[in-house]
Amino acid sequence: MLNFPSRLGYSAASINLAQQVKTQETELPVKNEGCRSQFLLHEAPTSKVCLFFHGFTAAPYQFLPMGRVLYQAGYNVVIPRMPGHGEAGDWNRDNPPPLPTDPDTYQQFGLEWLQKAQTLGDRVVVGGLSGGGTLAAWLAFERAQEIDRAMLFAPYLSSSNKVVDLFVKIFNTYFEWIDDTSPDQVIGYKGFKMEALRVYLDMGKEILHRSENADSAPMFIVSTEADKATSDTDHQVLFENILKRQLKSWYYEFDRVLNIPHTMLTKAEGNKWENLLNVMAKAYVQSDLTWAEVEEIAYRMTDGKTFDQVVADLKVADRASPDMPAFITMMDKRAIVLKRNPGMNPDLL
Repeated sequence: MLNFPSRLGYSAASINLAQQVKTQETELPVKNEGCRSQFLLHEAPTSKVCLFFHGFTAAPYQFLPMGRVLYQAGYNVVIPRMPGHGEAGDWNRDNPPPLPTDPDTYQQFGLEWLQKAQTLGDRVVVGGLSGGGTLAAWLAFERAQEIDRAMLFAPYLSSSNKVVDLFVKIFNTYFEWIDDTSPDQVIGYKGFKMEALRVYLDMGKEILHRSENADSAPMFIVSTEADKATSDTDHQVLFENILKRQLKSWYYEFDRVLNIPHTMLTKAEGNKWENLLNVMAKAYVQSDLTWAEVEEIAYRMTDGKTFDQVVADLKVADRASPDMPAFITMMDKRAIVLKRNPGMNPDLL
């Protein structure tokens, strides 16, 4: 337990951090409240601190639902506004938003916020959506020993279409999102110059290359088959590469039938299964299981055993989150059975 002086020091530091950022964003100013950095902080340092990076042209509001769930679970949560994002202004084709075009801007930002997050608890969990997931993945390699684990939600390593990748590499044209939302209700930027997106494409290429032989923090990579923006093949390759050295890495891809979009974090942006995603994320943060153990649990449950019976038999109950049953329920157990029994007739399952 923290002594009184230590508790006071933490309280002052956390309050000062939030107030300093709020002042900076007021002076900037930012577009609206959804674009402000978000701080969900307890009265004392926590065992884990969740540091989340929102998506490209979006804002911190994306991680608030998940952040609240993890805050209620006992963790400090920090969701900073990404560089160049959320600024108020008349941004358009002739006056594009001030998004960074140099990866170093994002990387230095990530390193600075990792250092700040480390003052708020014992271990840091980094996470991100889309471009924010790219930054979280980069940090997981760059600071592998300082990060407890990373959660990558549809990280932008490349697009779902190689023609689009070529377009992003070559042209510096302005692109505007197709959105039916009225202009006064749009929280993020409605458009961007291609060179701003190219930053993430270059970072994604570097991440995939590093994953072949470099150490990283454990990662939970979440994809969706309905994603029209990123390559799920890249997500699978990244997972297979890091799993060779980080056995506590997990992977999950939502089936196309669920129609979960690239912007998978909130109901407002199209994911009616938002609560399920939050439970799965909490299961990863709170568990200490290898992927092999997760698959073994799922496999043994195909014999009719309950989750509690299986984890007791495997002696891993103390390392499994109370939310693990929900994650196991979503796993493709049929695929696991077929992988372990290659000669089995699929029609028998």
